[in-house]
Amino acid sequence: MFAVNAVLAPLILLVGSAAAAEGAVDKLYQVSLTARKVPKGHVAAMRKRSLSSVNVALDDYYNGTDLQWYGHISVGTPPQTISVVFDTGSYSLEFASTECGACANQVKFDPSESSTYMNSSYVTQLDFETGIGVDPLESDTDFVLTVREGRDTVTVGGLSVPDVDLYTIIDQTPAFEIDPFSGIQGMSASAQGFFAGLVDQGLPSLFGMYLTPKAVGNAELTIGGVDESKFEGELTYIFINGETTSTLQSDRAIYFDSGTPNVYFDKQTTEAIYASISPDIKPYEPEPGAYGIACSEIGNLAAVLDIAFTSTTGDAFNLTIPSSELNVGPFQDDPETCQTMINALDGLELVGGSLLKHYYSVWDIGNQRMGFAPNGE
Repeated sequence: MFAVNAVLAPLILLVGSAAAAEGAVDKLYQVSLTARKVPKGHVAAMRKRSLSSVNVALDDYYNGTDLQWYGHISVGTPPQTISVVFDTGSYSLEFASTECGACANQVKFDPSESSTYMNSSYVTQLDFETGIGVDPLESDTDFVLTVREGRDTVTVGGLSVPDVDLYTIIDQTPAFEIDPFSGIQGMSASAQGFFAGLVDQGLPSLFGMYLTPKAVGNAELTIGGVDESKFEGELTYIFINGETTSTLQSDRAIYFDSGTPNVYFDKQTTEAIYASISPDIKPYEPEPGAYGIACSEIGNLAAVLDIAFTSTTGDAFNLTIPSSELNVGPFQDDPETCQTMINALDGLELVGGSLLKHYYSVWDIGNQRMGFAPNGE
């Protein structure tokens, strides 16, 4: 959700109507990726399993737009249930504790009630570069957690791992107060924490995410496997080799982040994209990095955003954010102006829920690759 440790890949951007995107393949730069398609029936056969995969139901935090998906885990002995965002953009586990007086709206974990909790005197701060909502950060101190290091048993979907490193939140900035969930479970590009513990027990090092629009519902995380009922056709796998390449005349690495709703590019890229959509999309001065247009106009814009991959063999395929995602909703202090999907933030190239909720995504950590297939909506 907040940090930037997600799986990365070089990407190409195409902007315009769907018809224009279909004819633009010959304009793509070639990048160092390999793509292959695996028939649905062969996904499970590719791996030997010692533990069975588990499904975790996810709730959609909806605040005028689809913002965040979160589910329940248990911590401690006896187990205490808390809710967390399963965040591919971070790696650690942190959640509200009874030490946190500012965590009034979250369910709090009580360390004194767990016989397996190991306390630490080490206290630190975690600063996050993107936040819960769709608005960009106005300062580096918007989203800051003060946390205490500790260890305890963590259970997810009935699978338990002892002695998991974690942080309990003892203070937080006001921007976190609206959260309906207690914390964040990092699911980064390397298996860590409870996920690493499950892999050590024999669970395959991969997970599938079915993130859906609120109108569809039934979002789900599958840990240790793929839920083939949640997508259509074949999975297309992208192998990640860590190399950068030239896209849009510059080197860039794009992070897929399940915990961030919007899209973030540097200012130059953001404004180049908006220039292709409408000259009426302008920076929204009260919120640096945000852009907007009159709400009366936004529904008529053709704004399909294709993120196009090209393998070293020349095969191309697109991941598409439809025009319906362009409108993030009215700004709170200016209900006549609607915020647009892409925020400008130099130094961070990030694609979040605006794309992921239209695809079933597989995060194959063991093989350092990602797979995508259209959601079976």
